[in-house]
Amino acid sequence: MTDQKTMSARAWAELFLLALIWGGSFLAIRVALDEVPVITSVLHRTGWAMIVLWGVIFAMRLPIPRAPRVWGAFLVMGLLNNVIPFGLMAWGQLYIETGLTSILNAATAIFGVLVAAAVFADERLTARKIIGVGLGFLGVAVAIGLQNFTTFNIQSIAQLAIIAGTFSYALAGAWARAKLGDLPPQVAAAGMLTGSTIVLLPAALLIDGPISLSLQADTWAAIGYYAIVATAGAYLLYYRVLAMAGSGNLMLVTLLIPPVAIVLGAYVRDEALMPQAYVGFALLAVGLLILNGTIGRPRN
Repeated sequence: MTDQKTMSARAWAELFLLALIWGGSFLAIRVALDEVPVITSVLHRTGWAMIVLWGVIFAMRLPIPRAPRVWGAFLVMGLLNNVIPFGLMAWGQLYIETGLTSILNAATAIFGVLVAAAVFADERLTARKIIGVGLGFLGVAVAIGLQNFTTFNIQSIAQLAIIAGTFSYALAGAWARAKLGDLPPQVAAAGMLTGSTIVLLPAALLIDGPISLSLQADTWAAIGYYAIVATAGAYLLYYRVLAMAGSGNLMLVTLLIPPVAIVLGAYVRDEALMPQAYVGFALLAVGLLILNGTIGRPRN
């Protein structure tokens, strides 16, 4: 996770663009939830993004896998990386601020280090990683509010749901490395979204009822943004930045997303976060910078 490359001006620009796109997705999801039920909103996200990415694959004439083993891996990946985390986080956003959701979402990198250490021999925990993980978890605890660990209400449940979603993301990262690493990233992303949509369509019909396409214009705009721009487009941009910057530098995007989400939430929905959220984010940021190697890594 910590391969370091020199960051060019173009890599920095695309990293900031990715942060802007993903930062805006939290607001877009919350806007859509004003009219669309949770499971249906996630179905919109995976379904439309799936269509766009398969269009890209056909245009690029990339080979499409046919082995049942690969499609089974797509189904599991869809559950771990889309169905579970998208659903938990969308539900959580009904009860807590978009900015706080984005801060807690940054815990994905913390869980990713722990899951990778448990699964892969070349991802062992070092003293530096342990310190980074410890600070990260302290930051999450502070952002949630230490007093909330002594109470149990809908807001605390929502925050725990989002944390559970980040753990699912971490499991997905390990699964992708183990099962999908030999596929073109565009194909892996489209296959994953296909597996997600296969699961979500019957679930949405069963839980939410018939799917209505008669929605307000701002709802469609929000769906279009988080499905086409922040999912399909962001996946393509993500792999471009990964190739240029390396996984260690790409982790920095998790530090750039919350400020975007916090500003948009405050400006559009008049959200205000408690001071503890900012303190928690600062601790989490230091932990991520240690994991990234920006802080505390020996220099040659």
